[in-house]
Amino acid sequence: MTLALILFAATYIALLFFPKFRAYIALGSAAVFVVTGILPIGKVGGAVDWNVIMMIMGTMGVVSLFIESRMPALLADLIIDKMPNVKWATIALALFAGIISAFVDNVATVLMVAPVAITISRKLKISPVNSIIAIAVSSNLQGAATLVGDTTSILLGGHAGMNFLDFFVYKGRPGMFWVVQVGALVSMFVLLYLFRKDKAPVNTDEHTVVTDYIPSFLLLCTMLLLITASLLPKDGIPPFITTHINGLICMTLMVVGFIYSLVTTKSTRIVVEIIKEIDYFTLLLLTGIFVVIAGLTEAGVVDEISRIFVQVSGNNLFVIYTLIVWVSVLLSAFIDNIPYVATMLPVASGIAAHLGIDPTLIYFGLMVGATLGGNLTPIGASANIAGLGILRKEGFEVKTAQFMKISVPFTLAAVTSGYILVWLIWAH
Repeated sequence: MTLALILFAATYIALLFFPKFRAYIALGSAAVFVVTGILPIGKVGGAVDWNVIMMIMGTMGVVSLFIESRMPALLADLIIDKMPNVKWATIALALFAGIISAFVDNVATVLMVAPVAITISRKLKISPVNSIIAIAVSSNLQGAATLVGDTTSILLGGHAGMNFLDFFVYKGRPGMFWVVQVGALVSMFVLLYLFRKDKAPVNTDEHTVVTDYIPSFLLLCTMLLLITASLLPKDGIPPFITTHINGLICMTLMVVGFIYSLVTTKSTRIVVEIIKEIDYFTLLLLTGIFVVIAGLTEAGVVDEISRIFVQVSGNNLFVIYTLIVWVSVLLSAFIDNIPYVATMLPVASGIAAHLGIDPTLIYFGLMVGATLGGNLTPIGASANIAGLGILRKEGFEVKTAQFMKISVPFTLAAVTSGYILVWLIWAH
């Protein structure tokens, strides 16, 4: 256990200080866990949640086709048409980014919606900084709303055996979707206050033209098939299919989209570009982290961390819940929430087992803190980094203080409302 703890600590320190090499660090650490015998080599294949890996990869491919079709840009144009001024245009774009982000990767959402905000700012000769920051933090917030909204949501679904509908209603009670929507509503009023002086009128002269609706249909099919799969009886279906059903759906639709693109364009350009754009770095990072966590579990470290949590809190559920939420906020402000959530989900299960309670409260508290808390700083979420990267290309260097002037009140409003709501729904 001591060796496993030392390896784990070294891995996390390396992940924190060398973010560009996270995938290689995680894979290297996984190899050490196997070579040292902490995790038997026969358990390596079973340690990786291939359903999660396939689901992330397939969703990335379908989403890339959806972006290529320019449908999100058209929807944004139509929304802006209805807005009277810059303040409401910014709020509308942030909310639109949030809605898209509930079904599409956060970074992809920012890359889709940010150009619309840039275009508006150019026309009005105003700074796009506030609107891009609002789009980024809103995208990150809504990622926790559905099973496919963010990698952390897919991780929760895989660990807890949750399906698409469970994010809406779980065990007869409101799921994460509604918790996130309340957070979005509260934080919207924060944005309205922060942007109260932006009253310049706004309009769009022309709309984006969309000629191909098949990618939008494929994205809709992804959601519908995930819902259908969650309703199917498991009896008589091979175990491999039931275990990997979500991943198989996402991968199949990605392949269908690729074939459609090849047939209609008679070119491999789009497919090759999308295959290149798939975030293999995150997939490799997760593969390594899954093996590391299996090693920690094998060595008894996860159970020990869970026991320490319970001991420190004096067996008080409210104290444990509060610690999970706010420590997650603090840590996610500075470290990537994907390896953090992947590590903490087994710990959450362990804490619930020690207390003899349903783990849902701890799971949802972890999601509120880790996913919503990443908005606190410019480096706390990939969506924030992407948004600031776009601004940098446009010649706007955003200081941390300027970013946090928006992100801190936004995050505190969203996390506090989520923290209270999850406790009220799931503590009893």
